Amino acid sequence: MFKKDINFNKAFKPVLIGFAVFMAIGIIFSIIFGVNLSIDFKGGTRISYSYSGDIKLSDVDALTEKTISEKVDVTESAGLTSGSKKLVITLAGNKALSNELQQKLDDALVKAYPDNKIDFSESNSVDGSVAGGFFARAMAAVILTGVLVLLYVGVRFRKIGGVSAAITAFVALFLDIFVAFFTAVIFRLQIDMTFLAVILTILGYSLNDTIVVYDRVRENKGIYPDATTAELVNMSLNAVKIRTIVTTVTTFLAVVMIIVVAEVFGLTSLRSFAIPMAVGLISGCISSLFVSAPLWVIWKNKSEKKVKSGSKKKAH
Repeated sequence: MFKKDINFNKAFKPVLIGFAVFMAIGIIFSIIFGVNLSIDFKGGTRISYSYSGDIKLSDVDALTEKTISEKVDVTESAGLTSGSKKLVITLAGNKALSNELQQKLDDALVKAYPDNKIDFSESNSVDGSVAGGFFARAMAAVILTGVLVLLYVGVRFRKIGGVSAAITAFVALFLDIFVAFFTAVIFRLQIDMTFLAVILTILGYSLNDTIVVYDRVRENKGIYPDATTAELVNMSLNAVKIRTIVTTVTTFLAVVMIIVVAEVFGLTSLRSFAIPMAVGLISGCISSLFVSAPLWVIWKNKSEKKVKSGSKKKAH
């Protein structure tokens, strides 16, 4: 009666190994290349120039570092309709450019690229201590969101063991966060406020998928009171898998189109948003189907064994 096409409980360990391998790769990239934090989170100065034509970023990087004697990061973006482009030079740390150094850099760029119509656009600085506090508050917001999720799931599904369901859902959500984070690290994307929006969006999608699964488990528990937890979860996952996959694929394709536009027009901010979002959506789908509910089955089975073991000891 309970046999379905996919045994999600059996697939739990291989999927978890897959997550572990991806995160190990992400950790290696973090150690080798570091994490590209925005000046909003680590402090620094960002200088923008408008220009036309083509400029090799590595040459601008070398010229800038030679001119101001500081390590910089150079990126570019372009308008969708206009031919204008923007050159963004980021200087990490607390040191802001003096007016003299700023003018020296402006002159050096104009002299090096006379045909590219380079023009200073804007400059802004963020103090390191302010950025550190801002980063802490951003992380606190993510953690608070996770705690609220824990409370919500715990209360809503208390009839099927709300606390255990909430904790396993919480584990799956943070798997998705780490996947999105390491995706940004692997692709050398900047961790900024846009990335925070990505995290919160992924949390919403993943939580929605998980709630749909638990809701079906609760419904099936009333229909099949003699079914084991593993059977209830497996039949519930098979019942919602098409809906979950179709929803994820539809959103994923829309995000892929954003990636294509970002790559074609050199829109760095869109790229930083869309790539971790695309991978995070896939991760959310997988964690909802193969991690949260199967992990909950393991939790419930161990709890039941402890109860039975305790009952036997009392009987003796």
